[in-house]
Amino acid sequence: MAARPASPKPSSTRPKGPAVKTSILKSRQAHHVKAAQVVDTNLNSYDRTDPFMAFNVLLKLLGSLPSRIGGCQFKLTPEEHKLSLHLLNVVEPFVGLAHSRRTITRQPTEILDAIVLYVDAKRDLLALALSCQRMHDIVFPRHYHYRHIRCKVSSLSVWNHLVVHRSLARNVRRLEILDERAASTELLVPGDILGSDTDMDSTDDELGMHDKQERFLIGALGKMTSLTSFSWACNHSPISIDNVWPTLLKCYSLREVDISDNLIFSDGESPESESSPVKSRRRVLLQDLKSVVVRSTKHAYGSTKHPVLSRISGMLGHCPNLEALDIAYAQPRNMGATSYPAADELLLYSRFPNLTALALTNLRCTIADAPATFLMAHTHLTHLRLDLGPAHRLELPHNALPHLRELHSNRDVATVVLSCPSDMPRPLETLRGMRLAGPAGPGGGAAADAHFLGSLRAFGGEVRRIELAGWSEMDDARRLAEAAPGLVWLDVGKKAQRGPPVASAAEWATLLSGLPELATFHGVRFFYEVSAAGTGVNLTMADRSRVRKNDEVAGVLAWKCPKLRRLDHWEENGGKVVVLVRDGERERAAEKVRWEVRRVKA
Repeated sequence: MAARPASPKPSSTRPKGPAVKTSILKSRQAHHVKAAQVVDTNLNSYDRTDPFMAFNVLLKLLGSLPSRIGGCQFKLTPEEHKLSLHLLNVVEPFVGLAHSRRTITRQPTEILDAIVLYVDAKRDLLALALSCQRMHDIVFPRHYHYRHIRCKVSSLSVWNHLVVHRSLARNVRRLEILDERAASTELLVPGDILGSDTDMDSTDDELGMHDKQERFLIGALGKMTSLTSFSWACNHSPISIDNVWPTLLKCYSLREVDISDNLIFSDGESPESESSPVKSRRRVLLQDLKSVVVRSTKHAYGSTKHPVLSRISGMLGHCPNLEALDIAYAQPRNMGATSYPAADELLLYSRFPNLTALALTNLRCTIADAPATFLMAHTHLTHLRLDLGPAHRLELPHNALPHLRELHSNRDVATVVLSCPSDMPRPLETLRGMRLAGPAGPGGGAAADAHFLGSLRAFGGEVRRIELAGWSEMDDARRLAEAAPGLVWLDVGKKAQRGPPVASAAEWATLLSGLPELATFHGVRFFYEVSAAGTGVNLTMADRSRVRKNDEVAGVLAWKCPKLRRLDHWEENGGKVVVLVRDGERERAAEKVRWEVRRVKA
């Protein structure tokens, strides 16, 4: 038998036993790690100013961890760990607490729109829009032109636009409803709203047209959830404010309401009585409403012979935090004599703990103590205008109106307020609306004037500003200057019997010399008219004479009244005043005084 050949000896380089298994496992792990490396670990390949790319790479890196096998699952290699820290440093300035100028511009459009919603003033919106192009693209199309809208009830395209785009309607802060006869130049609407829509405006029935206008207006008003100011001056329309007021009660951010309408003074059911019994159990309160102004107009449309305040009282019942209230009634033209609305119920039952300004004009009271009861319940009043007719005699108890600073009333009411005893000095500084009738004037004449001037003299030198409604003789102004020598502002109003356009400057200067602190004097025109070209170099003989006389008048007034600065212009209601300009070194030198014509705001 042949011998079996010997088997070859194993090579010394071939791994044996466990060494073979270890080598195979390492090669497989290296293969999987290389396959799982889905991102570039080079730190220099990532821009530090691009947080979006860094965030996406970091998300991709972390998302690949669960797919790894064995012990490499949820573990980062040293290079990947360094990369993740680098990417976190890139993202952190844009999402962390560190300051960065690019943070707000990187926010989504919805977030930026919600931020701009909190900016109310158009001036602040303009400054925000000019900061960058991104903010400009958000502020101007959606906010800047929607903060203040002024249009008519018949502007159906505006109301339809706000009903459809409710996200734009909530950007409205101030809404003004103008009269239908207002000029088109007074309108203020966003430019992207169509001027007219024939399909929407067309209707054959006039009453149906008004119903449509009211429906669209109320629909748009219900979308204005951020409205703060509402003005209603739609007097020539059958749409009443009563139909709009229930919708305004849903605008909880409302702060100011200004109503100019005759229908609100008419007799009828108040908005409160029209509500259902279920809703009347829970009264809707406008906690943020601070100011309410209600006025009638001179037009005969909507007016009545017997006006009342029942509707106004129903509206004021929803305003517990009212601070300013102004109710004024005007006699309509071409209607003959009408009675004034009675304010007894309003004064007896309405209470506003935070009320500081009250104005009641052309109202009447049949209950004598109703005004005093209301004034005693509102001790925080600082501004008061009271006109309850000449027949009413006001009586105030001790310590009434302790914080009053400004009073606008007739002469008799001012006498009662000035002579009312008080434990603490009353900070009354301004008096308006009084008329000095003179010896032969109505209402007691000289006796009533003497009582007023006596109470003013006894009040002390706290009064700094007096604006009279009129005067009769120059002795009236002289006695007034003696009663209040500390005046800084004096307006004597219109004279009962109109005299020459230019009064004696020397006589008035002597009179006003008793007011050493006087800085402003109105009611008497001292200066002669000079043409606009008369202030230049080429003067006519007439203009030279007038300029010379005006220089003399300015010199006399400045000599007698060292602090006098502002006087009436020769044009009445021209929006201009004459200002005395003194030399700083020689203030009392009359020859150094110049007069200038300047414009003032109405």
